Amino acid sequence: MTRRELLALMATAPLVRAKEAPTAPVSIARCRGYDGDLTGTLSTMFDRLGGLGRIVKNKTVTIKVNLTGSPGLRFQGKPLGLTHYTHPKMAAATAYLLERSGARRVRFVESCWATSGPMEEYLLDSGWNVRMLFGAASKVEFVNTNALGKAKRYSRFQVPGGGSIFPAFDLNPAYEETDVFMSMAKLKNHATCGVTLSMKNCFGITPASIYGDDAGVDEPNENPAQGRGSVCHAGERQPAKSAPQENDPTSSRHPGYRMPRIVADLASARPIDIALIDGVETVTGGEGPWIRGLRAVQPGVIIAGVNPVTADSVATAVMGYDPRANKGTAPFVDCDNTLRLAEARGAGTTDLKNIEVRGLSIQEALFRFPA
Repeated sequence: MTRRELLALMATAPLVRAKEAPTAPVSIARCRGYDGDLTGTLSTMFDRLGGLGRIVKNKTVTIKVNLTGSPGLRFQGKPLGLTHYTHPKMAAATAYLLERSGARRVRFVESCWATSGPMEEYLLDSGWNVRMLFGAASKVEFVNTNALGKAKRYSRFQVPGGGSIFPAFDLNPAYEETDVFMSMAKLKNHATCGVTLSMKNCFGITPASIYGDDAGVDEPNENPAQGRGSVCHAGERQPAKSAPQENDPTSSRHPGYRMPRIVADLASARPIDIALIDGVETVTGGEGPWIRGLRAVQPGVIIAGVNPVTADSVATAVMGYDPRANKGTAPFVDCDNTLRLAEARGAGTTDLKNIEVRGLSIQEALFRFPA
């Protein structure tokens, strides 16, 4: 084989992988606000995917919501659900629909920022009507997975193939004690990963007790009060020694290298069964109020799928980006493409030609985010 032939083969290799990666249809719906028939819209979306009942009947469904950052950090004084948090009405409508589809139990989870206290209290601080959520379904639970809480031990999730950064993750057992795992994300940019959709949302399943800046050295700190910048983003320290340590402590410490790989590894270790991405009202330019240049927008769409890579790829396209873009191209200006990394692990395809979109087309739903 000549050098030119070898280069040609290498250039086509990602396209071959994209065709071989698994695919699943993605549903897009128009939704201009949270006060309409949200349940009906979601029901129609999931009917287009074959119905929720076939996935959740007689099952425990665990929903990872997006409550990134402190509840005290609000953008332009707006309710958190209209900017960078999951909207409580989206959560309530989903819980109602899940029970109507036969789910045995609905459990909301999040590693609540800088606290190990009850998730219900965090939701109240965030402006949620917790009573509304309890009334949405007969068996609703809330678990703050930022620490062990009432559980007796952490659950270890191995990364197939050994992982890029960590070989395995120790997580709250709520992520193991479930039949169906849903990621309820916002349609947003992300300063480190370019976009934060269903897969990036699940970076939040890592407990700060182990992966936080104030995690214990040998054992978890069960009262964490900080974020995960030192361990995960910057690699300035290792997680608590009770959990698996990095594969290669000499690897790049650049957040744009580390975070996409950690997210892709988590998506392989704790697979997402249902991806639900809220683009009704959100923000552009970053993931929260701490990012300069943030702007509130109303794309007016919801995206759902049963494969997180295909759902995130379609969502990325709805944002006006190429889901297969390389580092250096928006939105992956200073980071590797998490979607492509997950695809390389066999989690799903990023090739839009191999993804069936049902409901609105990508072109009809298009809302261009910053270049």
